[in-house]
Amino acid sequence: MRRMTYMIASTIDGRITGPDNGNPDFFLHEGDHGEFLREEFPELLPTHVRPVFGIDGAANKHFDTVLQGRGSWDIGMREGVTNAYRHLRSIVFSRSITESPDPTVEFVSGAPCERVRELKREPGAGIWLCGGGRLAATLRPEIDDIIVKLHPVVAGSGIPLFDGEFSPEQFDLVEAKPFTSGVLHLHYRRP
Repeated sequence: MRRMTYMIASTIDGRITGPDNGNPDFFLHEGDHGEFLREEFPELLPTHVRPVFGIDGAANKHFDTVLQGRGSWDIGMREGVTNAYRHLRSIVFSRSITESPDPTVEFVSGAPCERVRELKREPGAGIWLCGGGRLAATLRPEIDDIIVKLHPVVAGSGIPLFDGEFSPEQFDLVEAKPFTSGVLHLHYRRP
């Protein structure tokens, strides 16, 4: 069975973007953490920037499907990018958009957890949940792994990692990888 991983950049105070859900350009883009991510997780880079880093034809190592909430998808749309991850199967969860403006993006308006359960039963590589906080809270029962790219930044406010009801749940730490840039790569797994 396929696994779903919530892999996301976060500030020290648990914010994944600003309060306006704009492009989270306050995260560190330079440093040894970036080199690690490009090498170990090439599929995380949007398709249109992959040639800049010389990984245009790089094979996906961990994921073949990406899930996004409408707010995360809108970040690319504001730049005219209808599918930032053409090298992956792209699925966007939205209650307001029922027909995709791009044939390479599947829009789902129904029950997110049921759709993820269907995806997990299909053959293939891992499923990457890339955002946002409300979708992560909704899909939390289906999240197998959480990988937080913790940046040495405090935002003060913004969209949290999980934007849902209070319901504590423990995950086991699998790996903690610090970088000289100050970024900490944390991998947690559901027990």
